[in-house]
Amino acid sequence: MAEQDLSGLKIDKSKIAPRPKQRKRLYYIIAIASVIALLLILAIAGVFSPAIKVDTATVSLVYPSQVFTLLNASGYVVPQRKAAVAAKVTGRIVALYVEEGSRVKKDQIIARLEADDVAAQRDQAQANVEVSRQNLEQAKAELADAKASFEREKSLLAQEFTTKAAFDAAEARSKKAIALVSSAEASIRASNAALKGANVALDYTLIRAPFDAIVLTKNADIGDIVTPIGAAANAKAAVVTIADLGSLQVEADVSESNLKEIKAGQPTEIQLDAVPNTRFKGAIHMVVPTADRTKATVMVKVKFLNMDSRILPEMSAKVAFLSREMNRDEQQPRLAVSQKALKARNGGTTVFLAKGSRVDEVKVATGPKLGDMIEVKDGLKPGEKVVIDPPSKLRDGSRIKLAQ
Repeated sequence: MAEQDLSGLKIDKSKIAPRPKQRKRLYYIIAIASVIALLLILAIAGVFSPAIKVDTATVSLVYPSQVFTLLNASGYVVPQRKAAVAAKVTGRIVALYVEEGSRVKKDQIIARLEADDVAAQRDQAQANVEVSRQNLEQAKAELADAKASFEREKSLLAQEFTTKAAFDAAEARSKKAIALVSSAEASIRASNAALKGANVALDYTLIRAPFDAIVLTKNADIGDIVTPIGAAANAKAAVVTIADLGSLQVEADVSESNLKEIKAGQPTEIQLDAVPNTRFKGAIHMVVPTADRTKATVMVKVKFLNMDSRILPEMSAKVAFLSREMNRDEQQPRLAVSQKALKARNGGTTVFLAKGSRVDEVKVATGPKLGDMIEVKDGLKPGEKVVIDPPSKLRDGSRIKLAQ
């Protein structure tokens, strides 16, 4: 009786288990529902919507001076004082005290030539000066003795204690002694001149810097024989080529048709390709009074108002000729974007930021206009891409395709 009661408590699984056909139908329903949900998600994400073709512009740093720039020109940094330092005599270099990049002061010795023969000539000239001095002393002693003898004979002749012949001989000896002193003095002057020449020749073997400068190139080395013949900027005779970095200027070519836009003293802004993130203040030093007929241009020399150690000769440069002087606030770059990228929405200003194949709508804070661009104070970073002239159907998250 008890066993029957317990068997009655068991659940008959055969009655509640789904049949195979029902189970299969359930799987189909779940799969279809999952696919439909996935499609809805993809549709909401815009996967099935066509990409919108757009144009983009780059968010960049803009200098306010671009607004009042009259014209631009390109050129190169050129030292206005440059010299190929060479020897005035032929000789072999025995010492070289500089290399590329060395800074030298005026009259500093750059190199030294072999000078044994010149030094020997100097010593000989110095010895000749000493010989001439001794000869002068001897001539003066002879003159003193001759004068005393002459005076004595003169006194004796007055008293008729000597002959006229003896008096004449004493007089002639005195005149001869005077001439010998003059000759000795002239010999000393000649010897001193020869000594001075020898010292100059010896100094020629020391190659000195003509002005404060920096060494650009080294054209000879120890052991090379140099000659003054053909000494020029690129000649082998030049030991080194130096330049005064304080005289650096930009030499730019300006079209003849634009000459009316510029004048001496006009403010400029200089940008070097080697230092792209820095602008240097400048001014027109001169407009060279001749034209290049082959290019129809005139050379304009622009000086740097503030020199910088990063400025080097032969660097390429771009010059902006300004209509007025920049103030302090205008010397710093500002983040700017094309005005065509701005869109007014909900009382604010937004732009569509391109990120891969989609766009994000971003709120921005703007500042004053900078030509055809406008300053962005918040919301964007340099180098980012924004959509210009955004289509009305463009929304946050829309798929985009860049126009070719």
